[in-house]
Amino acid sequence: MRQVKNPFGLEITSPSSASITTGITLTTDCLEDSLLTCYWGCSVQKLYEALKKHFHCFRINTPQALEDALYSEYLYQEQYFIKKDSKEEIYCQLPKDTKIEDFGTVPRSRYPLVALLTLADEDNREIYDIISMVSVIHIPDETYKLSCRILYQYLLLAQGQFHDLKQLFMSANNNSTPSSSSSPEEKSTDRSLLEKAGLSESEMEPPEENSKDCVVCQNGTVNWVLLPCRHTCLCDGCVKYFQQCPMCRQFVRESFALCSQKEQGKDKLKSL
Repeated sequence: MRQVKNPFGLEITSPSSASITTGITLTTDCLEDSLLTCYWGCSVQKLYEALKKHFHCFRINTPQALEDALYSEYLYQEQYFIKKDSKEEIYCQLPKDTKIEDFGTVPRSRYPLVALLTLADEDNREIYDIISMVSVIHIPDETYKLSCRILYQYLLLAQGQFHDLKQLFMSANNNSTPSSSSSPEEKSTDRSLLEKAGLSESEMEPPEENSKDCVVCQNGTVNWVLLPCRHTCLCDGCVKYFQQCPMCRQFVRESFALCSQKEQGKDKLKSL
């Protein structure tokens, strides 16, 4: 059995003052010569459609393949050649003439930065099972001051699979009901939010083991990652009603969808 090796490594090494306007520093650590391609303001929907295409249609093993799948739904692109074992520091920045200071309010339709690492040499794509890595990166801007961090990293395999390297805190592993230590005021706020969502407290039952249903309505599919707590517990219909995470009560600074409503609809039809 052939050993599977990950030829790619990527870390954020920017200072805490990094932002959309000042740029970001990434450090690479690749076992082979590689290409680092950065897509600023990448469409959330198009990125996840691209990952689905990698699984079903064609393989994203080059920057051009990802661009074709994205339909150029990004604001700016820059590319760097990375020598193997060099651990290079790459400084990336949006050109000042773009005049972009933020990427909008929640729920956002664009990720600040998506970094793609691919093998530069065609022959190496025949050696490694992992042919590319996609990193979704949050960078502070005028709207959200949350510090730089990698939100998700996906390893794309030559056979068409992809693996998510970032563990999310799914609702199935937590208690969906508010903490017993919640104050009367907090519980009153919860009731008000539930009423706005057309629900009552009696409908808030703990999810079944391994359930991926929304912890609020218990009907919609979980699709939203809340930041900074990273609980993944709300569906498309309920996310707009909560300024605090219903799992841990931490204020939501930002949220991202795992997939578009269109893709969710396709999944539901397949399960019928």
